[in-house]
Amino acid sequence: MKTIWFAPVSLEEINRRASQSLCDHLAIEFIAIGDDYLTARMPVDVRTMQPMGILHGGASCVLAETVASAAANYCVDQSKQVCVGLEINVNHIRSVRGGFVLGKASPLHLGKTTQVWDIQMQNEQNQLTAVSRLTLAVLQKKDTGSG
Repeated sequence: MKTIWFAPVSLEEINRRASQSLCDHLAIEFIAIGDDYLTARMPVDVRTMQPMGILHGGASCVLAETVASAAANYCVDQSKQVCVGLEINVNHIRSVRGGFVLGKASPLHLGKTTQVWDIQMQNEQNQLTAVSRLTLAVLQKKDTGSG
């Protein structure tokens, strides 16, 4: 299978780039990368739970956007382009009360101006907990050189 990544990338690089961001606050960690997917995990604890003791739907949304947005940006030449979210939806299927939730992002469309990603979220028992779709704009970076 041909890889979707613009250039070789490692989990260490992805995690380093995500540091000092919302990922640190919610302890989101990128844990697996394949030729056509990226996976991250997030703990279900006081940072990510709602008062009822289950994973907050907004936290699931953050995990989905984090993993797919990171993946999207490694599919383009980052010296010239950046991918930013346009629209996200999440369907919650099963509640999670502890442990980790994993989000696996796979592309549905990698176009010149837009990307669409499917994100499947599962608990540690490999049960589907939520599904999401993220659409991103592929923007050209502005030339910041003098001239």
